[in-house]
Amino acid sequence: MAQHNELGKLGETMAVALLQRNGYQILETNWTFAKAEIDIIAKKENVLAIVEVKTRSDISFGLPQDFVSPRKIQLLIKAVNEYVVSNDLDVEVRFDIVSIHGKPGAFVTEHLENAFYHF
Repeated sequence: MAQHNELGKLGETMAVALLQRNGYQILETNWTFAKAEIDIIAKKENVLAIVEVKTRSDISFGLPQDFVSPRKIQLLIKAVNEYVVSNDLDVEVRFDIVSIHGKPGAFVTEHLENAFYHF
């Protein structure tokens, strides 16, 4: 597996652990619909958190959260709409980012709630 893929998988594992420590129930990881993949679908109380995980070893070119493109946001919105409808959920939906950067043993992790909105 390529090094960046390994770093991404490590980041997703760290994000799941972070969310669970903070009282979230993990419903799905790497859930796909059409061309979209949602890294983590988690629930806390009546909030469905759609979590995009961004992991970088170096922030010279920007923070991990800076790499969530408008196209990715569009795909996430379509996917979560399908997830909510197909599972007949009555929840508030929130889009979060878990931003991770650094090297193993020295990662900086940040959970950004309401990282972006849809209208």
